[in-house]
Amino acid sequence: MPVRLRRRLPLSRRRTVSTAVTAVLVGGTFAGLLSVTGAPKTAAAQTTTPDGKVPTALAPATPPRASAPSPVPMATGPDSQDPASQPGTPGRPPASGVNSATSVMQIVAHPDDDLFFMNPDISQTIRSGTPLAAVYLTAGESDGVNARPRDAADAKADKAGYAEARQNGIRAAYSEMATGSRTSPWDRVAIPTAGGGLAELDTLRANPKVKLVWLQIREAGSTNLYRPHSLNGLWHGLIGTLESQRSSGTPVAADFRYTKDEVVATIAGLLDRFRPTFVRMQDPSPGTDPKTGKVRDHQDHLYGARFAQAALARYAELPGHPRVGVQNYLGYPTSVLPHTLDPETAGDKLKTLKTYAWMDGVNDCGTPAGCGDLKVAARPAGRGWTATVRYARGTSTSWVQRDRDGGLHAFSVLDGQLAAWRKPAGGGAWSGPTLLPGGGMDTGVTSVSLPDGRIAVYGTRTLLAGGPAGYRREVVSTEQTAPGGAFGPWRSLGTPERSDTTGTSDISAPAVTVGTDGRATLVLRDSLRRLTAREQGADGGWGPWRVLGGTEVVGDPVAATDGKGRGYVFASTAKTVLVWAQHVPGGPLTGPVLTALPPTTLALSASPAPNGDGVRLWFRKPASGDLRSADFSGVGPISRVTELPGGVAGFGPVSGGDGLLAVRSRTGFLATAPHGRTGAAGPAWKLEKYLFAGAPDAGTDGVAAIGLDGRLHWTPAKPVVPAGRAVAAAE
Repeated sequence: MPVRLRRRLPLSRRRTVSTAVTAVLVGGTFAGLLSVTGAPKTAAAQTTTPDGKVPTALAPATPPRASAPSPVPMATGPDSQDPASQPGTPGRPPASGVNSATSVMQIVAHPDDDLFFMNPDISQTIRSGTPLAAVYLTAGESDGVNARPRDAADAKADKAGYAEARQNGIRAAYSEMATGSRTSPWDRVAIPTAGGGLAELDTLRANPKVKLVWLQIREAGSTNLYRPHSLNGLWHGLIGTLESQRSSGTPVAADFRYTKDEVVATIAGLLDRFRPTFVRMQDPSPGTDPKTGKVRDHQDHLYGARFAQAALARYAELPGHPRVGVQNYLGYPTSVLPHTLDPETAGDKLKTLKTYAWMDGVNDCGTPAGCGDLKVAARPAGRGWTATVRYARGTSTSWVQRDRDGGLHAFSVLDGQLAAWRKPAGGGAWSGPTLLPGGGMDTGVTSVSLPDGRIAVYGTRTLLAGGPAGYRREVVSTEQTAPGGAFGPWRSLGTPERSDTTGTSDISAPAVTVGTDGRATLVLRDSLRRLTAREQGADGGWGPWRVLGGTEVVGDPVAATDGKGRGYVFASTAKTVLVWAQHVPGGPLTGPVLTALPPTTLALSASPAPNGDGVRLWFRKPASGDLRSADFSGVGPISRVTELPGGVAGFGPVSGGDGLLAVRSRTGFLATAPHGRTGAAGPAWKLEKYLFAGAPDAGTDGVAAIGLDGRLHWTPAKPVVPAGRAVAAAE
């Protein structure tokens, strides 16, 4: 009979040019890099729901944080405390609101979700020397059979053994990524959790910055069949507690059970232990298939991510912790989408999965359970997953705006709040971030400049209050009260979805066009894979949601307004790009129209065309990372696809500013290049050697990116050198 452990631990600029670039990764053409940070300030704004109340989304309240507990040592490991749990030691930032060090935490449902859906981001983080803690919510025990399908009939089911084999495979994969050897040893201890149970903590001896945490909660055992004894059932109150499934060989010596709140407390306690500045997690709203009504992703992925959301919201209320940025990753739905990774990167990712899958069968882990996951060995690439990584949110390249006086404003999301930075005109330094009140904001916001000089910011937020039935995502906006002034209260613009049940809150981030009269049109993708829109009236109010059409739309739409005031909206499908356009400024968006563009990697960006007539669309070629662009006027392309091959590869959106390009490179670092500037020595890419979140934003003055440390990083554009002028070395 399982022993119930009841001990609770308290929680302690957007114009581009038309010159094509042949990209090569050489030389530097930018003036340098400036990291900006500071203790976040609070702006005078208020978050409200449609009924005028402030959403708490956080219940029960988080008790004061206690000192980190001492782990229970494994007999074969050192009897010492995890250094990351001690204030003042390497890898643990001081208790302040300032992010003085970068630290990454990953939260996934099963062993291998991280390798399939988050790499190459993981290997890049490890190579950078950034502390990384990977948390596995379930044991991943499945049916207990560790065998290829052809051998499964003769294999004996052993859930504890299969869970251990998957752990062994993960340890081998991380050892190999960190040290080059899959047999590099780990120190394994049991630690009490804030939810009253126990977890296993593994630390890589050769690189103690790499840690693995095994919560060993029972998994659903099915992608989308009814399984009440699961995270799904616990989230919806179908069961009161969910039991553990300990692996064989684990230092955790007793079984336990968790209530829903105890799972949230456990994850929040780990956040408090490792104090990350950046969290990777799975997609909490992947949508349902409209034909079958079944969830598109694994139910453990979905509800594991929702438990992580709830824990992050609770942790955000804890004072003194480093501000946290979040990135969500798409899971099973990537199977039918174009590949995003170049062959070299995809090959490296596949190699790691083969290590996890124990492809060679050599028993170098010394346990009878096996040294990896033989189920994966039958198909180590998954369903094309090793050739792809795709963010579920945070792909907007429109989060920096210039105000009427020439100053710059940048926006991101930290601790579920809108974070704002400001750079005054005339070369002054960036200041910020200022955090606007109101939590629950999802990763990825977009911003627009209004004709009267004010700036507006749009995004989505997740409401957690009211239990499972109250879970939903909605669009929100905030505007400056005056040009250069503070931002006003959040305004809910609702959602086109009837309920979370019908679409699991599956809406995209919004895209926005603004007419010359200041009226905005807001567009997003709904759960039926169509575009829907709301238009702003002359009185500032918003009309009802209406369907713009389109089928099988994937990802986030993007919008831009050309020099004549006409708005354009682009959205990807797996095979091409759809476009909607205004024929006259302020007119209705018409479409969708097939652009006849080739498949893209789905991450798009758009900006006004250089000649003022139409817009330029930026995208990537699948399975290569190569950059492409095409110009549009009306609803059709007016230029051929321009190729910018080679040099940087990578994945994600291309940010094309006025004379500047910025992308995520194959290394994960920001890559920047001039693009058609007069007097430039030539188009050459330069790596800014830091890892960043989401997408960069390139403008006239430079390139902005949010680092994994939560800071705004700014790469100013190198001044244009007039023809014939000599430049001193000091310049």
